[in-house]
This record gives sequence, C-alpha cells and structure tokens, in this order.
Amino acid sequence: MKTFDLKAKRPLIISGPCSAETEEQTIETCKQIAATGMVDVLRAGIWKPRTKPGSFEGVGLKGLAWMSEARKETGLPFGLEVATAKHVEAALEFGADMLWIGARSTGNPFSVQEIADALKGTDITVLVKNPMTPDLDLWVGAVTRIRNAGIKNVGLIHRGFSAYGASLYRNNPMWHLAIEMRSRMPELPMICDPSHICGNRTYLQEVAQKSADLYYDGLILESHICPAKAWSDASQQVTPSDLETLLRSIVWRQSTADTPEFHDALAGLRRQIDQIDAELFELLSNRMRVSEQIGRVKKQNNVAVLQGGRWSSILDKAMAQAPQLGVNAEFLKTIMEAIHLESINLQNKIMNE
Repeated sequence: MKTFDLKAKRPLIISGPCSAETEEQTIETCKQIAATGMVDVLRAGIWKPRTKPGSFEGVGLKGLAWMSEARKETGLPFGLEVATAKHVEAALEFGADMLWIGARSTGNPFSVQEIADALKGTDITVLVKNPMTPDLDLWVGAVTRIRNAGIKNVGLIHRGFSAYGASLYRNNPMWHLAIEMRSRMPELPMICDPSHICGNRTYLQEVAQKSADLYYDGLILESHICPAKAWSDASQQVTPSDLETLLRSIVWRQSTADTPEFHDALAGLRRQIDQIDAELFELLSNRMRVSEQIGRVKKQNNVAVLQGGRWSSILDKAMAQAPQLGVNAEFLKTIMEAIHLESINLQNKIMNE
C-alpha cells in the first residue's frame, strides 16, 4: 500500500456513491466517474449505521471487494469511512488507499482512540471529518489522536454541523468554525463535503464554489449512476455526468497574485479595514459602558436584567435597516445577539456585586 499524498494536487476530488449497493452499481458508477477525468479518488460507503435502526446499513465486506475491483478497472485509488478497529483491519486487508473518520465517530474520543490504535504501524492517509456538534476541541482532539498513532498524512473534511432550527442545509456549514480550525492547524489540507452540508443537490455548486473561494484543497462529492434509486441519501447524489458539469463550473482561486498592482491595492484596502475596525472597537467599548450604567440603574431600582420587549424592539429595528445598509440580515442578527449577550453578562455581574 502506497501512502496517498493529500498535497500532491489541488483541487483533490473524491467521488463515488454514498453506499456500495450492488457490484454492478458500484463498479459502473466508479467507471463513469473515472471517465470524466476529473476525479482523483473513488469512494463508497461500506458500513452505513443510520440514526435509526432498520434502514439500509451497508453491504459490509463484499463492498470492499467491489471497490478493489473498481480500482483495478479504473486505475484510481479508493477510500472509505471507518468507525471501528474491525473496519480499519478490513479496509487495510483490501488495500484501501485512504480512510476517513465520520462525524459521529469524531465526536466520540473512545471511537477515535480505537481507530487510532488499529492504525498504528501503518502509513495510510487519514482524513478526519468535523464532529456533528460545533466543538473544535473535539475535532482537534481526534486529529491529535490519529497523529499520536504515527499517521503522518492527515487531512480534514468539513461536512457541516448539526444545528437547531430551520436551515437551507442538512448540516449548517458554519464556515467561521472551519476557518478557525484551519487557523489552529494550518498545515493540514481541508476538503469540503458539499453533499453532507447540503443534503440535496440544489445547493451543491454554491457550497462547492464557496469552499473554492475560501481556498479549500478539494471536494468530496457523492455520485450515483441513478440517484433516484439510491438506497441511501438519494437527494444529495448526482449522476457522473452532472458531477462533471458541476466540477467544470467551479473556479479555483489562487492563494495570492504576484503583481505590484495587486499588493498595492490590497495594502490600501487593508489599511481602511484596520481603521474601521479601530473605530468599531471604540464604539463597542462605549456601548458596553452604557450597558454597565443601565445595570446599575436597574440594580438600584430592583428591576430584572432581561427586558424582552426592549430587546425585540432593538432587533426588529436592526433587521429593518439591514437592506438599506447592504448588510446580510442573518449576519447582522448574529452580531446583535452577541452584543446583547455580552450586555446581559455585564449587567448580571453588576447585579451580583
């Protein structure tokens, strides 16, 4: 088994069916994907434990034999998700070129450690998906456990996070968390998984392009010869033909440009940003001082910190201003909620002095 170099090509494209269902479906999908000339690694789900028991949970070991045959017929390496030591052992036995740890496993240090222990003494490439909960420490911890097992070629997969409430996406991308993870581990390549972020094919291109704009290192996308008949996650899979169209539509950005004009323009605009930030911070400081004064007035008059009607009025006013200001309403709401929470914390502190 040869270690797959995650940094050998950008973008790195991984694709294949969500699940290996039958030998014909698996191999034919892989052959059609390979024929696009745009995919670097084949994938298929071999073990598919579902949220609720009773639905299709993967074909198991025979699926590995199918993927091994697909590699032989296409010349492309293959990878898969593993969740237990037995999965690792089986994948290694069939010569898998790449493994990744799923979101549910990443959130369980016991599972990650079991996988790490099974990986000791190998040099296989391992990707680590973000945990389902928005907890970067769990993500960092999982990567660290894999590295401590002696695995050198490690990467990240951003597949979105579970979040309460309605959303366009199956898993909220929470791009800021992925950006923060990259700042914590800048040496690791990061792959975006639009299929699991979106949960449907409608937004795949949009999410894939955004990841390219953010200088991700590649994509993992699910493809099936007949998505409508897929045994799992049918709505988020695309045909190999549509996969090719999607991949050709994405513009991959450079990390920088070498022209003096670019650097001069960027430096000037960054100076403006620095000045505006300084003014914003000063205004925030002033606002918090006023919040403290409000807290003292409330304490003197034995009035509760939280005034629901007042907060609703502030938020409604901000939301109404968003279109005129040319600011995204959800972004403005997030900022206002953070400011409101800090104001409450300050006033609570004063109440309990």
